[in-house]
Amino acid sequence: MIQTTKSPKLLHTAFLLSLITIGYNLLEGAVSIWLGYADDTLALFGFGVDSFVEVLSGLGIAHMVQRMKHHPIESQDIFEVRALKITGTAFYILTIGLVAGAFLSIYQGLQPETTQGGIVISIISILTMYFLYRKKLNVGKALDSAPIVSDAHCTKTCFYLSFILLASSLLYELFAVPYVDAIGSLGIAWYAFKEGKEAFEKAQTKNLSCSDDCC
Repeated sequence: MIQTTKSPKLLHTAFLLSLITIGYNLLEGAVSIWLGYADDTLALFGFGVDSFVEVLSGLGIAHMVQRMKHHPIESQDIFEVRALKITGTAFYILTIGLVAGAFLSIYQGLQPETTQGGIVISIISILTMYFLYRKKLNVGKALDSAPIVSDAHCTKTCFYLSFILLASSLLYELFAVPYVDAIGSLGIAWYAFKEGKEAFEKAQTKNLSCSDDCC
């Protein structure tokens, strides 16, 4: 059981961190999709869509922290379960779209105009996600809260996802490696599939914790 009487200040911090995560993902998603479309880079475009889907998950976390402020919780409520199912479905759709887009890009020999946007966005994302991961982990441990610690580990995996975008963007921009953008988008698709699977598993069990390989 999650004890919510330990520190209202810590719970407020946890809620604030969830709002920052939502706001950042909205901004990152919008810029990534815009630049990805403009520069014909599928990896950056997919990264942006992934950020928008993460907003749905973030809303569930924010709602959960709000409930924790008022009473101990042992399982997810209807809103959180529905948010997980919608999130899982969106991730599966993203996976299909990225895989299809990657193979189409390879078949047609499509290459990005530039991947400079992917380099900048991935570096900013790496720094931001690491900051959020450390803060969430510290708050979760201080509260002895499995859900908040779990959310921190999910943020850490998003931190790793940014490295996929950075690697594919750098390889193309510096060395013009053929099809590396498509390969990067397949890496993002793999993470999206794992995220979708994790979301549906949590929705079925109503478990408050998740494995370390979620995002």
